[in-house]
Amino acid sequence: MDETLTVEQIEALFPSEWVLIGDLQTDESQRLLAGKVLCHSPERDEVDRKLLELRPNRFAFRYLGTLPEDTALVL
Repeated sequence: MDETLTVEQIEALFPSEWVLIGDLQTDESQRLLAGKVLCHSPERDEVDRKLLELRPNRFAFRYLGTLPEDTALVL
């Protein structure tokens, strides 16, 4: 995708998918407001491979579904 989308538009277009977002637009607290979808897939490995291929300077990597209860998040 070559157009800039808001976070709400991205969430509506790619529910339950992993999304790599570039050309970020953020607020003063660095919260993501909008960006360009560089890759999306229900499979995280596919998005990981695209991230390694593109190596964007600044990006967001999001899962837009509900995580299972037994999922651990590492920040």
